Amino acid sequence: MIERIPWNQYFMSQSMLISMRSTCSRLAVGATIVRDKRVIAGGYNGSVSGDVHCIDEGCYVVDGHCVRTVHAEANALLQCAKFGVKTDGADLYVTHFPCLQCTKQLIQSGINKIYYLNDYHNHEYAVELLNRAGVLSEKITVPTEFFKSIENVYTEPE
Repeated sequence: MIERIPWNQYFMSQSMLISMRSTCSRLAVGATIVRDKRVIAGGYNGSVSGDVHCIDEGCYVVDGHCVRTVHAEANALLQCAKFGVKTDGADLYVTHFPCLQCTKQLIQSGINKIYYLNDYHNHEYAVELLNRAGVLSEKITVPTEFFKSIENVYTEPE
C-alpha cells in the first residue's frame, strides 16, 4: 500500500493535469478552486469558447500579451459564475502565480488562499493587494516521488 498523498499535493496535481488542456502556445496554466476539500471548478488558459486557438493560429499579441487567451484562474471563476457555484471562502490551486488582473478577480470573488507551484512575473502590486485583502499565498511543491508512486499503483506486482 502506498502512502496517501497530502491534500495540497492532491489539488495541485489536479491543476497540473488541467494545464495539459491549455491551448496557449506560450505557457500552459491550470487552476483548481476548492472549498471544504472539494473541487468546485477547474480552468486552463485558452481562447474564448468557439474561437480559434493559439496552438492552431498563433498568438494574438498586443503590447507583449496574448489578448486571445482567457487565463486559467479567470476560466475557473467564470465556470463557477456560469453554474451558480459560490467562491466565497474557497482556495485556489494554480500552477503559476496569478497575474495582476487575475489577482484582483480572485480577491473580489472571495478566495481565501492561493497555493501556487511556480513563480511567474509575480507582480509587486498583486502581492501587495493580496496582503491588504488578507488573502494568503503559499508556494508549494509536488515532489517527483509522488509521480513515481503513481507508476507503482499501475504496475503489476511481480
